[in-house]
Amino acid sequence: MNRRTLLLASGLLALSACGGKPAAVDPNTLVVAATAVPHAEILDFVKPELAKQGLKLDVRVFNDYVQPNTQVAEGRIAVNYFQTEPYLAEFNRSKGTHLVTIAGVHVEPFGAYSSKWKAIAQLPAGATVAIPNEPSNSGRALQLLAKAKLITLLDPKSASATPKDIVENPKGLKFRELEAATLPRVLDQVDLALINTNYALDAKLNPLRDALLIEGKDSPYVNFVVGLESARTDPRVQKLVAALRSPAVKTFIAQKYAGAVLPAF
Repeated sequence: MNRRTLLLASGLLALSACGGKPAAVDPNTLVVAATAVPHAEILDFVKPELAKQGLKLDVRVFNDYVQPNTQVAEGRIAVNYFQTEPYLAEFNRSKGTHLVTIAGVHVEPFGAYSSKWKAIAQLPAGATVAIPNEPSNSGRALQLLAKAKLITLLDPKSASATPKDIVENPKGLKFRELEAATLPRVLDQVDLALINTNYALDAKLNPLRDALLIEGKDSPYVNFVVGLESARTDPRVQKLVAALRSPAVKTFIAQKYAGAVLPAF
């Protein structure tokens, strides 16, 4: 087989492996998947600095938590920035993916909101409480309710608790498990909704003003840049991480979100 035939065969093999769509990597462009608030806003803030370094940041905004991981796992997007480590661990386990955390950037204190009640003490017996339907976020929501002594969990430290793990429920709270992105839209249909801060901010809720319960500054739920293992050594990703963990971003987060989002570095 001559050299030309070898090159042709190699090209066909590459096309076959990629389903006919070979992935071309542009060393001067990095595609990042993110949810709108605050992730895409923070990414937009670092765009000018990265542009000075010769790197164009292409931010793709999603309104769910599944597609950003799926597209990174499939190699269609380089990295994403929207999730905590417990959520990623559950996603990898349930989907058979092998995504890894690359760098922690910020914490979004998780909160409980109501359009019917002004204080958590007003929550009536039999109240309907909406929580996220993914195990990592449902566990986070239930931990916050347990800390407020509204319920008792079988394992208070479980990051993947569900309503089935509630062993004491003195108010007889009724739980609705819904997709996280929909929770702000059902506030008028329930007594209480446990909402991720990115979705709360997107719905113009102020966690510090509007949340009846909120996690403290010691929340372990850091939001990470996530990708395949190969992304760790990608120079483009390394530039992104350095920009996201810069003093300028720390100042931007503090000024723009006034405590609703906290830097984790």
